[in-house]
Amino acid sequence: MSGYFDEFETRDPIDRERALFERLPAFVATAMQAAQGWQNRLADFDPPSLTSRAALAAVPVLRKPELMEAQAAEPPFGGYADPASLDGNRVFMSPGPVWEPQPPGIDPWSAARAFHAAGIRKGDLVHCALSYHMTPGGFILDEGARALGARVYPAGTGNTEQQVDAAAILKPDAYAGTPDYLKVLLDKAAEMGRDLSSITKALVSGGALFPSMRAEYAERGVAVLQAYATADLGVIAYESTHDGQVLPGMIVNENMIVEIVRPGTDDPVPHGEVGELVVTSFNAAYPLIRFGTGDMSAVMDEPSPCGRTNMRIKGWIGRADQRTKVKGMFVDPKHIDAVVKAVPGIARARLVVDRAGDSDAMTLLIEPAADASPDQDAVSAALSAHTKLKGSVEIKAELPNDGKVIDDRRDYSK
Repeated sequence: MSGYFDEFETRDPIDRERALFERLPAFVATAMQAAQGWQNRLADFDPPSLTSRAALAAVPVLRKPELMEAQAAEPPFGGYADPASLDGNRVFMSPGPVWEPQPPGIDPWSAARAFHAAGIRKGDLVHCALSYHMTPGGFILDEGARALGARVYPAGTGNTEQQVDAAAILKPDAYAGTPDYLKVLLDKAAEMGRDLSSITKALVSGGALFPSMRAEYAERGVAVLQAYATADLGVIAYESTHDGQVLPGMIVNENMIVEIVRPGTDDPVPHGEVGELVVTSFNAAYPLIRFGTGDMSAVMDEPSPCGRTNMRIKGWIGRADQRTKVKGMFVDPKHIDAVVKAVPGIARARLVVDRAGDSDAMTLLIEPAADASPDQDAVSAALSAHTKLKGSVEIKAELPNDGKVIDDRRDYSK
């Protein structure tokens, strides 16, 4: 059984870099011809000149708020998708809202490499518990697993007892979904007296895999690796192992150009310095050229002991802005602003994101307006409506006047 998905994972880094930048000029030229948004945005650039990282760095970073504005002005994709490549594929809506088309072809989000690195192989049965509803998360993992020849049970989210019953009968080899929901399934199975010991492998995404959580899964017989993915780009990077041990950092996926830039700028930072992760993907249907993920990471200079030769990054370190991910869903300051506007009597609000055991938890702190008493039940309902997540609400006499709307207090070192 090969330790690598294909020969591209171990090619000389110089050859990989050359191949990427040999493809880039024609890709950009095609994107400009097919999508009016890219034609307008790159009108001052000559595609044949984009043959190096230095040349690419002159292109302005496209960040999600700007993309959302373009999509609002010209629904659904803001002129950044190729209409001719969309037929026969799905359209998704992620929180924001942000619209994404499904790329064409097998394994369109390039998830198969991550599954292979996690030990999933042809003939394995994968219990996929990421949402298939509206957002592409479940499909990203589903398509990647099936591209390897694995079978998939599309469990989706919720209905935990039914999921446990199904898994006890089907006896899946692997789990795919958010890190914390695997614990929910295993704990519920123990409570119900059902045996889920067939699950010995897992690929998780959409949330933080804390070291304590990984250790608990190992004690329960499940080897868990994680993939870093976004709805816009698919799998950007993934963990690997060597001699049975999970290695630090993540391997950047093939067929992507990854840069780290100083937050709020278009300027690449030196290797090792933390900055915003920017990606150029070769997706013909939805070309994203220097797309700012808003996530913080850093390049690791040392080659991976697993033998894969692509760039390694430190994984997800935090957010370059206050927008954050809770239980696999992005929460934006504008969502909190919508809550404030929806319920009378709120002067200011701050969303605190923390951990409750092994799960994400959020609490909305409310400062009442003068002589006002905001309805906590109404605030709670508005919070759920605008974020699609549940959280508690607390009234505070006064909040700090520091401009912070989302306070992420999760400690990723434990």
